[in-house]
Amino acid sequence: MNLKNEFGSGKRSMVGPLLIRLRDLGLLVTGLENVSPSMSRAVIEAFIRLHEKGLIYQGSYMVNWSPKLQTAVSDLEVEYSEEPGTLYYIKYRVAGGSRSDFLTIATTRPETLFGDVAIAVHPQDERYSKYVGKMAIVPMTYGRHVPIISDKYVDKDFGTGVLKISPGHDHNDYVLARKLGLPILNVMNKDGTLNEVAGLYCGLDRFEARKKLWSDLEETDLAVKMEPHSLRVPRSQRGGEVIEPLVSKQWFVTMQPLAEKALLAVEKGELTIIPERFEKIYNHWLTNIKDWCISRQLWWGHRIPVWYIVGNDCEEEYIVARSAEEALMRARDKYGKDVEVYQDPDVLDTWFSSALWPFSTLGWPDELAEDFKRFYPTTMLETGHDILFFWVARMVMMGIEFTGTVPFSYVYLHGLIRDSQGRKMSKTLGNVIDPLDTIKEFGTDALRFTLALGTSGQDLNLSTERLTANKAFTNKLWNAGKFLLQVLPNRDNVSGWQNIEACKFNTEGYLLRLPLPECWVVSKLHMLIDAVTESYNKFFFGDVGREIYDFFWGDFADWYIEASKARIYHSGDDSVALVAQTVLLYVFENILKLLHPFMPFVTEELWQALPNRREALIISSWPQTALPRSTDLVKRFENLQALEEKEVLALLSKLDLDNIHFADSPPEDAKQSVHLIASEGLEAYLPLADMVDISAEVQRLTKRLSKMQTEYEGLKARLNSPKFIEKAPKDVVRGVQEKAAEAEEKINLTKNRLALLKSTVMLLQ
Repeated sequence: MNLKNEFGSGKRSMVGPLLIRLRDLGLLVTGLENVSPSMSRAVIEAFIRLHEKGLIYQGSYMVNWSPKLQTAVSDLEVEYSEEPGTLYYIKYRVAGGSRSDFLTIATTRPETLFGDVAIAVHPQDERYSKYVGKMAIVPMTYGRHVPIISDKYVDKDFGTGVLKISPGHDHNDYVLARKLGLPILNVMNKDGTLNEVAGLYCGLDRFEARKKLWSDLEETDLAVKMEPHSLRVPRSQRGGEVIEPLVSKQWFVTMQPLAEKALLAVEKGELTIIPERFEKIYNHWLTNIKDWCISRQLWWGHRIPVWYIVGNDCEEEYIVARSAEEALMRARDKYGKDVEVYQDPDVLDTWFSSALWPFSTLGWPDELAEDFKRFYPTTMLETGHDILFFWVARMVMMGIEFTGTVPFSYVYLHGLIRDSQGRKMSKTLGNVIDPLDTIKEFGTDALRFTLALGTSGQDLNLSTERLTANKAFTNKLWNAGKFLLQVLPNRDNVSGWQNIEACKFNTEGYLLRLPLPECWVVSKLHMLIDAVTESYNKFFFGDVGREIYDFFWGDFADWYIEASKARIYHSGDDSVALVAQTVLLYVFENILKLLHPFMPFVTEELWQALPNRREALIISSWPQTALPRSTDLVKRFENLQALEEKEVLALLSKLDLDNIHFADSPPEDAKQSVHLIASEGLEAYLPLADMVDISAEVQRLTKRLSKMQTEYEGLKARLNSPKFIEKAPKDVVRGVQEKAAEAEEKINLTKNRLALLKSTVMLLQ
């Protein structure tokens, strides 16, 4: 069977045409075009509309060709990597000259010389000016002559300063040849073997031909030398093989008019890209965009809705239609009843249909469809930063083109998940982390929380240490829930629950009547709600997670839960216990609400376990903002300066209650005590007698002073940086200034105490 004659273009391997024929006969169900009829209708409609506006065209142009898959691929599907290679120096004899008249070219791909159409030098390169206008003989081609020309495109300093122009196999040469009107000569088959233009090398794989050609050049004294050379090798993102630039007849979309509208959407603020730094990358790509090759020589995907006409000398004519029946009817109306049609065997790039996703899934092109009216446009798209061009920009362009509206207001770009060493996961490295195995070992919520803590747009190195820590956080949350269930009234205690539900924390008066630990934790919660809500609104999800984590573990679990035990178990007063129970429930249920987007499973489970839950957590209202708080009392509790709650302090610190004293000034035996600076305004003294080595205390304070000095210098360096002062938000600058002032005060206090201890050592000696 002659596959080329049987299947038209001859672009594919034997497998491709056979699969296409099976598909056309209804014996093979392919992937995309049979999954979603509505998607297929949208894809066809989009192609037709772009074609009607002159934005889709067919032509023979340079494309990236994948010899392994035997299909064209877009520029975005080509990955460049620095790899060791070779620079080959070859003699090109000057026609009509002596044996000493030759030009030496340097190339990394000698096998493409069979496609040379000219030799070029720089106009100002005096070394070769005498040869311009003459002809050169292409080696190993039975004396084929090409012109020697001059052009400013040539780099005088690369290699020998002489360039072979092979426009059929190099993107830059192709552009130069079109500018100068040079012919295009292809020497390669679709499978990466050389064709008949290569003469004796016909049928050889491109890399095998390179080796044999070099060997033959050496034998004919046309090989000068070869030397190591680092190359930017283009490889297929899918197959990994080296991409071959080839001139091929394909379908293209004219991108510039579409890109201009997408650029304007960001400029006008209709679309916001997060993090902001990706906006520059988005703008750069769209500003320098090239036409998009959308045809693929694969057997899966949406078929291009183009039918070619056979008969009545109409072999090159085609019709864009919504179905074969429509195409045949239109062809016969125009060219007579004797003509037939066959559909283009190529399929569309999958990113073409993906670009239509925001509206094609909602009933478009029927813009009166309920889903389309209700859900388009949406608010935010969240996706990986690596497909900003593959998908995001194309969705924006297509959304504006076909609906007149940007498909989403925000684009949130997350980072990629890498292994603990920062390497991209691959089967070759054996470092792929299976999410199902991870969930089985650490839990779904721990995995979600770990991933969400990553900074937006920054890749995340996923390690077992991170997962283990967040599994511990999940367990801590679960144990806190169990503690609440133990200390809260049971479900049958109606009066107890009425008393708890009667407590409201939305007034300053009620808040200030609370004992200090309760006022402190509720105030801190209200501050957290505001901070978290603001971070959510700004899409600072990593900050949200860290803020909740710090409050729950550092403030609520480690401090307040422990303090509440003194209230509930040791106070002997039901009213005191009731306040603690009420605050425990109020703070914990709000923590669950704030944390629910990160950890939906454990938070919902804990919420449902609490008594008197009338609705699911997922549909409960978001915590109120701008609730009352007392910053003064928060400071008092953090400093423990005016704390009247000796029982709490003794319980937390495991100290003897009778030996805890509070004073406004240092004790008389301060010189003989260990001095600790907790924070601004709070200092602790522990008697040295019979318990502390003063020399060791001097060493401890000296190390502490050195560390504080380093931290202080770091803060001052930030404040002395003009860039930081100019670009950082005012509240951030103010926060650094406050930290620097506090650090300076601690340093002075520590220096004073260190001087006292050193003098004490001298006295004791």
